[in-house]
Amino acid sequence: QVQLVASGGGLVQAGGSLILSCAASGRAFGLYGMGWFRQAPWTERAFVAAINWSSATTRYADSVKGRFTISRDNAKNTVYLQMNNLQPEDTAIYYCARTRTQFAAQAMGAPHDYDFWGQGTQVTVSS
Repeated sequence: QVQLVASGGGLVQAGGSLILSCAASGRAFGLYGMGWFRQAPWTERAFVAAINWSSATTRYADSVKGRFTISRDNAKNTVYLQMNNLQPEDTAIYYCARTRTQFAAQAMGAPHDYDFWGQGTQVTVSS
């Protein structure tokens, strides 16, 4: 069973930065794409960023393009989300997830493309 543990959330002022990390158990981390999603109160879970298994492709939600960067270190079984110029509307619980399929060429942006999810880490941005 795969376990994903997200960390790095916290309280930050608008314009600040945070780096989220997601550590995965198991030996097959490098075979799968990874993604970050977020969920604010009373909203549905929304796509934030994704990266394919080899880091060759990434994908971002329009709302975070130019501010967030996803990366991964397969040797450390970890995926990261660098978040810069954070805004109050970025406040949410952030979840990392692993794709259902191996060796996908594209970074995947839909929740149904993922089958394992971490527990989430809270990001709060004050104005």
